[in-house]
Amino acid sequence: MPAIDRALATVQDPEIKRPITELGMVAAVDVDADSRVRVEVLLTIAGCPLKGTLTRDVTEAVGAVPGVAAVEVELGVMSAEQRAELKQLLTAGQGDREIPFARPDSLTRVIAVASGKGGVGKSSVTVNLALALARRGLSVGVLDADVYGHSVPAMLGVADSRPTSVEEMILPVPTMGLKVMSIGMLKPRRDQVVAWRGPILDRAIQQMLADVYWGDLDHLLIDLPPGTGDVAISLGQKLPNAEVLVVTTPQQAAAEVAERAGTMASMMNQRVVGVVENMSGLVLDCPHCGHSHTTDVFGTGGGEEVAAALTTRIGYDVPVLARVPLDPRLRVGGDEGSPVVAEADPDPRGAAAQLLALADRLASRSRPLQGLQLGLSPVGR
Repeated sequence: MPAIDRALATVQDPEIKRPITELGMVAAVDVDADSRVRVEVLLTIAGCPLKGTLTRDVTEAVGAVPGVAAVEVELGVMSAEQRAELKQLLTAGQGDREIPFARPDSLTRVIAVASGKGGVGKSSVTVNLALALARRGLSVGVLDADVYGHSVPAMLGVADSRPTSVEEMILPVPTMGLKVMSIGMLKPRRDQVVAWRGPILDRAIQQMLADVYWGDLDHLLIDLPPGTGDVAISLGQKLPNAEVLVVTTPQQAAAEVAERAGTMASMMNQRVVGVVENMSGLVLDCPHCGHSHTTDVFGTGGGEEVAAALTTRIGYDVPVLARVPLDPRLRVGGDEGSPVVAEADPDPRGAAAQLLALADRLASRSRPLQGLQLGLSPVGR
């Protein structure tokens, strides 16, 4: 029995990412005279979407114990009291409706990906950057805050997935090593239109930050809606310590409005960490000379223009962190729910290589204290 208990302790709940023994999910373990093991596992809800994964993991872990002849996994469902105890365990020390990332002691690095206008590939950058960070062994969450244009679930292949709810606590959808949450996952139907105004938008953002059990994250990436509207303001107020990554394309029209997104972040006391120039150029192999040539489909210089303008306006260095070329594989990956950075052997001239390098730059930086809200209050002498 001790060996079986140790084996079960290695099995993690696929949504919560903690051992099932720690979460109170193992209800019973029985071993008969023929060394056949029966394990009863309690699901948080009857329709748990990953019960197949849990059954497989328990079977493999217990089956690997020397002397075990066979494993039978029975699935039950937690009672209301057990779910309440689970919620208390997961939220210990954290008040109801509290945003964990806004706490002064939070170690999660929040990066909000912003743009001045739509159509510049902001969501593609967010999804691929998140997966690139996760491939470095980091724990990464993705919040799709683009309420009206939520495209992150489809880009990660989970557009039809629904999060599990435990006593009003929402578990993000796990995929590709990421934890994902989007308004699109909370709609009754995928084709339903979201038509909300300011106060409802604010409550939705609060819910996705405070009511979702994100666990211990190294990074939380937030896909902001384009522009400087209600959601950007709301997130700025709720997460003043977030860093902002501004995405633009090379042409003048995109650069001008991208500056506004960066300026808005600064007004909300968020630090602009840098600029990504997407669709930076199309690399083609010439059939005549055999060399590669870059065609500037959308012009040049937009990223540098935005970075220089924000550096002057905000008062600290805002660098261009990446120039991501036009790459058909980036579009195909988004359509098929398979991000381009997941390629086994990325083309060094393509989008994947630049996005992987962007992840390296962001993950290796130390956090500056300039503009950081330290959560300190003056006291009388």
